[in-house]
Amino acid sequence: MSDNHQNEPAFAHPAERAFARILDYYGLRWLYEPRTFPLEWDKDGNVTEAFAPDFYLPDQDLYIELTTLRPQLATHKNRKLRRMQELYPEINIKLFKRREMRNLMIKYGLFDEVEQILGTEAQNQTS
Repeated sequence: MSDNHQNEPAFAHPAERAFARILDYYGLRWLYEPRTFPLEWDKDGNVTEAFAPDFYLPDQDLYIELTTLRPQLATHKNRKLRRMQELYPEINIKLFKRREMRNLMIKYGLFDEVEQILGTEAQNQTS
């Protein structure tokens, strides 16, 4: 259950809404994009790149990042995660990749959401 469940966040992707539903089902408290971590700065100290993980589970002290990008397109996100781990080693973060998200959604019967994250490819993978 979101700490702000009264007003559902404006999720950036349908996969995030589906993940929030799973967290709610299990009664897990979560926050949506509650913190942004600076990753790079210019010579004047201004932040030029940052990373805001999708979810934070306060009871587990765990950040969750979801990616529905095809593996070959996820390079940029993976680089950001590595940089974050270098700069903030005390932060616990878990990446759920496209296939893991697909499997999780199928397990919980969220077939429409699978279609939204995978497009027509989902039809081939779920049959």
